[in-house]
Amino acid sequence: MNMKEHKATAIIICLVLFSILPAACSSNNTNVTYEFITVRRGTVERTVLSSGTIQPVSTVRVLPQMSGKVERIFVDFNDPVQRGDVLAELNTDMLRLRREQQLASVQKARANYELQLLNFNNQQALAERNLISEFELRTGRTNLDNLAADLAVAEANLRAIDTEINQFAFITSPIDGIVLDRRVNEGDTVSDSASTGTASIFTLAENLSEMQIEANIGELDVASIYRDQAVRFTLESLPGRRFNGVVENIRMVPVMINNLVNYTVIIRVENQDGSLMPGMTCAVEFIVERSENTLLVSNGALRYQPTSISPEEIEGKLFFAGLAFMTDEQRERAIAERNQDLANEAARAAQNQRTGIVALLTGSGRNIRVVPTMGQARTQEGIRNLWYFNSTGSLEVMQVRIGIVTGSATEILPLEDIEGRQFVARERI
Repeated sequence: MNMKEHKATAIIICLVLFSILPAACSSNNTNVTYEFITVRRGTVERTVLSSGTIQPVSTVRVLPQMSGKVERIFVDFNDPVQRGDVLAELNTDMLRLRREQQLASVQKARANYELQLLNFNNQQALAERNLISEFELRTGRTNLDNLAADLAVAEANLRAIDTEINQFAFITSPIDGIVLDRRVNEGDTVSDSASTGTASIFTLAENLSEMQIEANIGELDVASIYRDQAVRFTLESLPGRRFNGVVENIRMVPVMINNLVNYTVIIRVENQDGSLMPGMTCAVEFIVERSENTLLVSNGALRYQPTSISPEEIEGKLFFAGLAFMTDEQRERAIAERNQDLANEAARAAQNQRTGIVALLTGSGRNIRVVPTMGQARTQEGIRNLWYFNSTGSLEVMQVRIGIVTGSATEILPLEDIEGRQFVARERI
């Protein structure tokens, strides 16, 4: 190869290098506009949502203790009652006839007993003078005992009829409360509670000033529910009002709803004004975490990733931002490891560049492109990135720890107070 050919080769190498390097280094997009958000202070909560039904804390079903026709009803829906108040009365005409018959049976049994008692006393006197045998005396004693038993049975049957007339015929309230339901009318015939399929004729609630909500929680969320946990709930029937409650109990028996495992959570609520009625459905929020007067930022800012700077620049900025959360020892080790990685990467890049030039000169690598292999910086668990423009107009990044996350905002725990500062939320081209 002569001197002119060497000069031509050198010119070609320089032209190739100057045409490749600007294209590889320039990645700024001057047509990008940015939207910003401002860090503010506020209250943030993490909640578990569910629905439930309002029920009285305690209800009592009243069943009749005897069969008969309803003669009178003394209460109606929503009437307050005291323990022992008569709710309804059953007809006792047939019972009173039975009582008269049974009273006659008692009188007959008593007369037979008294006659045999007199006879036995005479037999005892004769036996003392050996005028009758021992067998006759024992026979007289046995007859007396049998008649005494007959009298006792007759008297017990009379007392049972008296109990039905004086107690069971009058259906009374077992508690102080309010009548929630009445399923009987005057003239109806009811069956005693021992009969199969007997339904309650009254349902009483003990106290409507305290109610409870039965809410179903899925198995994935039940771990976030605990006793005495604060709860909020709203009612469609009372828009604009919010009510508060407290978790009282978590029932361990699983409930299958649409082939999904749920657990019933009991929530205790106050109802002093009587606005909560049994059977109302409500939307329930279980407050899992709550933080007041804390720094909040839009979730969009935490998801933002710049496109106007190269991946290498992003990695470098994230690396130096992450040093703020390290100890001195961790920081020194991280810097040393990064320097070693950069040195190894530079050596690989130089080798790749030499290989590419040789291939270009020999014609064997016309379609080969050298792509940097710099790895993306890893963000630690619980740490997110916020991008902003510094005083010189360059993009910089700050790393912050996150706390409570909601659907729109996230609690951030930076190393300094950044209330009022603006960060990039998104780009528009």
